[in-house]
Amino acid sequence: MAITINIYYTGENGDAENFAREMISSGIVSQIRAEYGNLKYEYFFPPDNDKTILLIDS
Repeated sequence: MAITINIYYTGENGDAENFAREMISSGIVSQIRAEYGNLKYEYFFPPDNDKTILLIDS
């Protein structure tokens, strides 16, 4: 059985996107994806909303 969590991060002046990019560039995202049982850890950037990103973690 898998558990999937959808998390919305919001911030002003690109803060949400900067957070996601920092998580990726620092290697934290790679570490999370390599954890046993991790099926998905992906950030999505809605094209019509520059203040919010979506994280899907399963």
